[in-house]
Amino acid sequence: MPVQKVLVVGGGITGSVLSLALAQRGADVELVEISPQWFGVGHGITIQGNALKALRSVGVLDRVLARAVPFDIMRLRSADGTLITQLDTPHTGGPELPATAGALRADLQDALCDAVHAHGVDVRLGLSVDRLDQAADHVDVTFTDRSTGRYDLVVGADGINSAMRAMIGIDTVPRPVGMSIFRVVARRPAEMDCAEVYYGGPRYKAGYSPISPDQCYAYLLDENLDASLIGPRAPLSLLRERGAGYGGTWGRIVADLPEDTAVDYRWIETVLVDGAWHRGRAIVIGDAAHACPPLIAQGAAMCAEDAVLLAELLTGEEPVGKALETFMGRRLPRVRMVLENSLQLAEWEIHPGTPGADPARIMSDTLGSLTAAV
Repeated sequence: MPVQKVLVVGGGITGSVLSLALAQRGADVELVEISPQWFGVGHGITIQGNALKALRSVGVLDRVLARAVPFDIMRLRSADGTLITQLDTPHTGGPELPATAGALRADLQDALCDAVHAHGVDVRLGLSVDRLDQAADHVDVTFTDRSTGRYDLVVGADGINSAMRAMIGIDTVPRPVGMSIFRVVARRPAEMDCAEVYYGGPRYKAGYSPISPDQCYAYLLDENLDASLIGPRAPLSLLRERGAGYGGTWGRIVADLPEDTAVDYRWIETVLVDGAWHRGRAIVIGDAAHACPPLIAQGAAMCAEDAVLLAELLTGEEPVGKALETFMGRRLPRVRMVLENSLQLAEWEIHPGTPGADPARIMSDTLGSLTAAV
């Protein structure tokens, strides 16, 4: 029997897409989000074709693309901005969709939030789960405000630092990759028409992507600096200092940033629950189950694919337990491949000159394999 009542914990991309997909298939969905305000956090986001396909399946693609910037190529440049090569990006969502789109996270999340509300999902903000009590055919939940509920299934979509992961009995925890990222939103130069990556400079690499008609997302991949810097307000002077040596459009973007620019700085972490993501009638998905370095830009795609497939299986003909087993059989090999290849790229970035390193091949092979159905 398909599920009737589902609790989704976490209102980011994963939880929003799942809630929307389940509601569209007739399930009674409650979504709880620990933040008292529900909006997109972070800076820019790269949405590959397979993520666009997932967004199309839940009916929000047109709204997202109305503000996003689609493109089918990327350019590699040397640190001074000299063009190395231009590459066609595989159409992982099919030939009828853009290969890639750059977007503001806030624009994507706003589209999802509005659609979730429009489809009747019961959204409760400033709330999370305090306790789970599982039975054979349901889960009783006690929330942090002491209210309770009974559900056919509970889904943890609460990100890489998931509390649900440990709550359902999975002891996997994130680990640092060994690199960090500075991120800013800036004015989009007129000549920027696709993502570009700068190699060979003093740090691992720098790059940018257009994310709206007048904005771009620029970043710098660096070694792990002092943990006290982590947060949404790192010094702009530090970004400029660490990015010295990169010229071209990237150098002009950073030089022209207003002094009050919000600079987000994070250590990059990874996690993979390399086994079943479910315990009884509770499961974690998205970044709570798997999160990879952003070197292939598949994070959002893997999360959205999880959500769409899980909704499809939970509302199909299989019993819940069998549906979860089918889900794992289809998702784990795919996300493991993406994560392992992303980690390999990170290792080559950290240790340049490694014999046999071939980043172009591994990126092409990964994206090429993702054109296959989920």
